[in-house]
Amino acid sequence: MVDDVSSESDVIDRQTVDLVIHDADLLATVDDDRREIRSGWVAISDGLVVGVGGPTDAVPAAARRIDATGCLVTPGLVNTHHHLYQNLTRAYGPMTSAPLFGWLQSLYPLWTAALDEEAVHVAAWVGLVELALSGCTTSSDHHYLHPPRAGDLLGAEIAAAVDLGMRFHPTYGSMSLSVKDGGLPPDDAVRDEDDILAESERHVARHHDRSHGAMVRVALAPCSPFSVSRDLLIRSAELAERLDVRLHTHLAENAEDDEFSIASFGMRPVDYYEDVGWMSDRSWGAHVVRPDPDEVRRLGAAGVGISHCPSSNMILSSGIAPVVDLRRAGCPVGIGCDGSSSADSASLWQEARLSMLAGKLRSGADAMSARDSLEIATRGGAGCLGREGEIGELSVGAVGDVAVWSLDGPIFAGVLDDPIEGWLRCGPTGALHTVVAGRFVVEDGRVVSPKLNDMLRDHKRIARRFQPVR
Repeated sequence: MVDDVSSESDVIDRQTVDLVIHDADLLATVDDDRREIRSGWVAISDGLVVGVGGPTDAVPAAARRIDATGCLVTPGLVNTHHHLYQNLTRAYGPMTSAPLFGWLQSLYPLWTAALDEEAVHVAAWVGLVELALSGCTTSSDHHYLHPPRAGDLLGAEIAAAVDLGMRFHPTYGSMSLSVKDGGLPPDDAVRDEDDILAESERHVARHHDRSHGAMVRVALAPCSPFSVSRDLLIRSAELAERLDVRLHTHLAENAEDDEFSIASFGMRPVDYYEDVGWMSDRSWGAHVVRPDPDEVRRLGAAGVGISHCPSSNMILSSGIAPVVDLRRAGCPVGIGCDGSSSADSASLWQEARLSMLAGKLRSGADAMSARDSLEIATRGGAGCLGREGEIGELSVGAVGDVAVWSLDGPIFAGVLDDPIEGWLRCGPTGALHTVVAGRFVVEDGRVVSPKLNDMLRDHKRIARRFQPVR
């Protein structure tokens, strides 16, 4: 049962704020004290939270007020791993039953042949809209395909996020090890490593915003141990240290990953990760399905972040990540939707629910609760992205990113005792409102941007280029 939490409201040093969301059935702050406030409210000005309170606290005057009666209010959800361009081959029939390596080898040629700035911009715009509908306010993206003459693909997806008003953490991904060099990608999908590092530095200089509440930050993300060289991983870690940005890659994803690493490097993926200088709290890895107990301990001791992608791990039959053990060991664990071609619904709510179910299945019915999954989807994501205390919680000084979830209707009938358990155990559901930096991206369950229909038409036209007629 959820208890009422009494607390004095945080001090607000202004007469009128930009936005107040008030009278929530429950406000789950996910702050340091994990306050849950019945009839709670949150106030936002200049893109930041300036007040949080309950029924005995005076609600400030506001330019706009949103009544959250009948709703759960949470921090905006955080997506820590995605490949937005892949929604151009969503549920592509020939690849719906392939394991990871075969799936990639069949899709690389389709992606490489047709990617350009327009395709990436439209795919990112549509993908970010889908995420926003699921209560997501911050998304990473791992874009590692940069074919020659394709243009500025990172800039194209950043422009989509800026247009929508989504908080965005794109990564400049890369592939340099083709089939002829013992890797997985085809020759025309890889690039020269000196060019990759130069482009990495250029994109950080152009786009990375270090200020509190930044809307865009960039990380470096060599794709995977089976698509880049050892030297590129080492040099990328050194560059990230010099530029003070974060590092991201795929790690310990499945049995094929294990076999490739042992055959190619004489060691398991986590050992290789450490060997190339990535075992630090600057890095976060995607999937991390197959670490053994000693590797879990070492990852936790180093503070390596983990992006848990339950749908993708199930669709590709990779396994169930030991999320409970990784969190206990000290790893920040966040949620990732992964690419639409391997996890075809970009719903943070769905991934959070699956993380709860998978955690119970692997570690015991009492090992993972809805609150654990809410924390993974918010604070855990902030930890992966290096933004603790800034995103993923509702506290004074944090960003004004909020998801409002209606608990009305048949699917929530009977949810009286615990709104958080009801929110994740029932459903499916999407956000009623998604607010980023105090501005609505989704309002009353609808995308605010007037461009949606036009962008969907463009997306369908572009997707036809990627999917051969069968």
